[in-house]
Amino acid sequence: MTALSPTAPAPKTAIVLPDETFSGFQTAPAPVTTPQPRGQQVIGQVRFADLDQSAGEHWPPRGSYHVSEHEPQRAFYGNQFGLTFPVFVHYGVPLWVPEVGGPIDPESEAHDLVMSVFGGISKGERNRIKIRVRTAMASQAKIEGRFLGGRPPYGYLLVDAGPHPNPSKAADGKRLHRLEPDPVTAPIVERIFAEFLAGFGILAIALRLTADGIPCPSAYDRERNRHRHGDAWSKSAVRVILTNPRYTGRQVWNKQRREESLIDVEDVALGHETHQKWNPRDAWVFSDKIVHQPLVAPQVFQDVQDRLASRGPTSPRPHAASPKHGYAFKSRLKHRDCGRRMQGTWTHDEAYYRCRYPREYLEANHLDHPQNVYLREHDLRGPIDSWLTQAFAPAGIEHSLSAMQDAQPTGDARGDALRRTIAECDRKLSPAPCRRRGRRRPCSHRRVEPRRADPADVREGLPAARAEVDLRP
Repeated sequence: MTALSPTAPAPKTAIVLPDETFSGFQTAPAPVTTPQPRGQQVIGQVRFADLDQSAGEHWPPRGSYHVSEHEPQRAFYGNQFGLTFPVFVHYGVPLWVPEVGGPIDPESEAHDLVMSVFGGISKGERNRIKIRVRTAMASQAKIEGRFLGGRPPYGYLLVDAGPHPNPSKAADGKRLHRLEPDPVTAPIVERIFAEFLAGFGILAIALRLTADGIPCPSAYDRERNRHRHGDAWSKSAVRVILTNPRYTGRQVWNKQRREESLIDVEDVALGHETHQKWNPRDAWVFSDKIVHQPLVAPQVFQDVQDRLASRGPTSPRPHAASPKHGYAFKSRLKHRDCGRRMQGTWTHDEAYYRCRYPREYLEANHLDHPQNVYLREHDLRGPIDSWLTQAFAPAGIEHSLSAMQDAQPTGDARGDALRRTIAECDRKLSPAPCRRRGRRRPCSHRRVEPRRADPADVREGLPAARAEVDLRP
């Protein structure tokens, strides 16, 4: 069953039991799609799970379409029940819960109270898990200096550090990683710190690096920075290097956090979305000891921070949160001269689209490009609205749809490869002419019974399964 909140835990059991599958739901792991009551599909795809035979007296009779929740405290998070149950009532699909002894009565206050309690239990369990995980990660970073994921900083490489100390994760093939200086980029980091202490500014350092033909971080690692142009060194790239404490040899964790905010304050039923936010420096977790080879001495790093602080504002100024503005053509406009995507900006109480080229990029590449190019959104709306009105008028809509169909790409190598992979997976999972206990089983691929799984069989099949996917750290 689909959860409404993107941050809620996945339901443990959400089972659709039509009459033809009720007798074999304990042994059939294949997903089942619900019927379409009153011409609508209420639930998408759900999966079977092991059920306790002791709860059999509470399950609904055969011959009817319904949804049964084996563990409602894991299926509904917070107020999800109050948001989803009216949909079941509207389409006439009963929701069976063993804890209430049968289907939920939409008119019963006691049933609403019970399901609200289950939602609170699920929310509390999620919060406790989050606290335990974050506490464990903070201890691992502080005491052990363990690398807990993410990209290695510019100047370092990510190398293998042995099997995972957790036996179950080690059996699954997970391994630890640590940072090791990159012989190509580590000297560049040392040069940046030395030049800054020698009196060069951040812009001057960026221009000197570009003039010497040294690739910037996004150009050096194009595989993970395809969204960046990588033309030259920017001031922000130099500043990030100068303020990264990992170059002193200590591990740092909790520099950022995930913060949940309402998608729409006018419609709280839409749920929350997650954003990355920077934590204050006093909330960062530093390792107690040096865990990888430092590129700069601690005193050098501190001198750089003092010099940066002396250049900043001397008095704290309140930072007012800027209001969010909508842009009708966001990510749709590109500047004709340079081909770069234009960014939305709010100027003089109007929406504009801007193509901005920093001065260091212009000087490094000798480009004849204005530093800022602005386009007002109001000047686009009128002509585009008129064109859409003509293109999709009743007299020309057929021609417009045919033109849209002809404009679709015909040859997509990556899409064709994905479709072949999906077809191969469907072939392996499709039932083969094999009979066991009188039932057709998907015998064309290795299979492990959920109740009689042997860990050795699982480990034996892992290398072959991993060989079919592209695993990246």
